[in-house]
Amino acid sequence: MIVEPKVREYICTTAHPAGCEENVKEQIQYVKEKGRMDGPKKVLVIGASTGYGLASRITAAFGCGASTLGIMFEKPSNGKRTATPGWYNTAAFEKAAKNEGLYARSVNGDAFSKEIKEKTIDIIRKDLGKVDMVIYSLAAPRRTTLDGTVYSSVLRTTGRPFTNKSLDLRNNTIGEKTVEPATPEEMEGTIKVMGGEDWKDWIEALTRADVMEKGAVTVAYSYIGPALTYPMYSDGTIGQAKKHLMHTAVELNREYPGVSAYISVNKALVTQASSAIPIVPLYFAILYKVMKEQGNHEGCIQQITRLFHDKLLTDPVNMDEEYKIRMDDWELKPEIQEEVMRCWENITTENVEELSDIKGYWEDFYHMFGFHFDNIDYSQDVDIEVPIPSLEA
Repeated sequence: MIVEPKVREYICTTAHPAGCEENVKEQIQYVKEKGRMDGPKKVLVIGASTGYGLASRITAAFGCGASTLGIMFEKPSNGKRTATPGWYNTAAFEKAAKNEGLYARSVNGDAFSKEIKEKTIDIIRKDLGKVDMVIYSLAAPRRTTLDGTVYSSVLRTTGRPFTNKSLDLRNNTIGEKTVEPATPEEMEGTIKVMGGEDWKDWIEALTRADVMEKGAVTVAYSYIGPALTYPMYSDGTIGQAKKHLMHTAVELNREYPGVSAYISVNKALVTQASSAIPIVPLYFAILYKVMKEQGNHEGCIQQITRLFHDKLLTDPVNMDEEYKIRMDDWELKPEIQEEVMRCWENITTENVEELSDIKGYWEDFYHMFGFHFDNIDYSQDVDIEVPIPSLEA
């Protein structure tokens, strides 16, 4: 099949298997160029197939030589439609890991469920014994709890409506977007889905099953952002959920003395989750321009490799008093934010390409789905039915 991108606003409904493999190969090459690290050897990544989770799995495997077990929730191809990008990413990762003699196994299913937790524990017992690092990088629109209640997350403000400039991804025009405040029920749902409750459930289950090494590390990913995006992000529903996640880190450190829990506060990057947040993509596009001009822009793999090299694997861990590791340190530099605000105040549809890196934003977007890689011939037929070896075992 010849696979072309089919984009609807902030989502692409197709993925290219060869392009996704190229994306994984480039990330692996970057990690290798940075050199080996003395780090974890048996790593569980919850949310391992795209974005920061995928970058974490690649960094652990090819930077530390770690065996990795990845949890994902992806769809294979049905022969007519392509698989999801995370499916192709995972297939490519396992192929590369096998070629270098690294253990790599994946579990496909709902990470919130008791069934997947139990299946994961069984695999750890059988294959790894115990894990010494757990990365929690889950981004999901809904969660079903053990009592059968379904909670959904929403991207809304709290307290009052918020209106500001926004980038219309359908035509790259600048307009205004008003985001309405969430109801109490929507707030509760967002915290249930995106907060720290499930992270804690995982650590509790793994600890009870005695499949975590004493002194194991667990890291969950978050974002705070600048004052510009506070109403939509930090003070919005998603921000309230992330605050719950941060409180959970404190609880984990208090309640599980054999585990060290951290929150990595990461940089703003184009991901499948962030592309859906109103107003935020325009900030991202401007930020890309400013940070590239100042020479400190990072993508997911650069960010996570720096996390491992410079912050997480140091002694002591480079964190603040709330167990937060500030990977957004470069983004929030005053000189970066001052220039971002100057561009924000002056940006219009007519000068959007001058005052933002809209092309870079879209390149990152297409790369997520395996498109726009220069060395891939997209006019060629590709087999869209790609197996993930460990799922066939």
